[in-house]
Amino acid sequence: MLYRGTEDREQWAETEGMGVSSSGRDTEQSEGATVTDSSFIPGRESSKIDTTVPQSARIWNYWLGGKDNYPVDREVGDQFCDIFPDIVSVARASRAFIARSVRYLAGEAGIRQFLDIGTGLPSADNTHEVAQRVAPDSCIVYVDNDPLVLAHARALLTSTPEGACQYIDADLREPDTIVHAAAQTLDFGQPVALMLNGILGHITDDAEAYAIVNRLLDALPSGSYLALNDGTNVVRGKEFDAAMQVWNQASSAPYCLRSVEQIARFFDGLELVEPGVISVPRWRPKANPLGIPAEVDAFGGVGRKP
Repeated sequence: MLYRGTEDREQWAETEGMGVSSSGRDTEQSEGATVTDSSFIPGRESSKIDTTVPQSARIWNYWLGGKDNYPVDREVGDQFCDIFPDIVSVARASRAFIARSVRYLAGEAGIRQFLDIGTGLPSADNTHEVAQRVAPDSCIVYVDNDPLVLAHARALLTSTPEGACQYIDADLREPDTIVHAAAQTLDFGQPVALMLNGILGHITDDAEAYAIVNRLLDALPSGSYLALNDGTNVVRGKEFDAAMQVWNQASSAPYCLRSVEQIARFFDGLELVEPGVISVPRWRPKANPLGIPAEVDAFGGVGRKP
């Protein structure tokens, strides 16, 4: 996914087999935390890290000054920034939206279960950290299919003793597989917050993208929520479109920018939380003496399943 990033970490452990807690102990469940690799999904094998093809999470890591990237990632990252320097502002705004939406969901909305698809490399204020600060008994399932993300997840995604935190190696195009695997941690008889941030642009066919979201929402009960944001080309469209051309020529995972109306369509049938689908810095921002935040080319919102 294009918009889910990381900040530099001092150390991380890449391990084989079982999950590893932050204390370094080999375990499938430690202090309430459950982290799995692709062996959790029958018939799926872990892939090796490919350092010859640029990968979005690693490019993002480079943009934010991290070390978990390779020359091919830095080359594409430089080309992208030369064309569209605002990508850093978009990234930070998207990340802040994730934290605010999770805080709302765990707090005001009372959600205790989160399915976060397109996790990206761990960063500050990951979904489980924000949710469990509000409600320590929150249960979070992360989903991604990047081997480097998997390695980080094993070492860094830990839970409070009261809650749970699990990682699933799966692709967004496999909604049934995701739901089946997540059901080992989440109770789909109770409301779940579905998080899809900066990932749906990788599903370039509109009909397929809407079908995937609908399939995931169909598996969730009434009272569940969808929190989503993705890239648009309505603020600085020409520059962003040009940068995306560079991205799509170099990447094995093409990305498409959608209009605000197309992003809003993902919420069809849901009750939108105020202020609706909006540029993400303007979604329930903290009070700022400088006034309303400037718009960026990432729009999203939160909706409740009736």
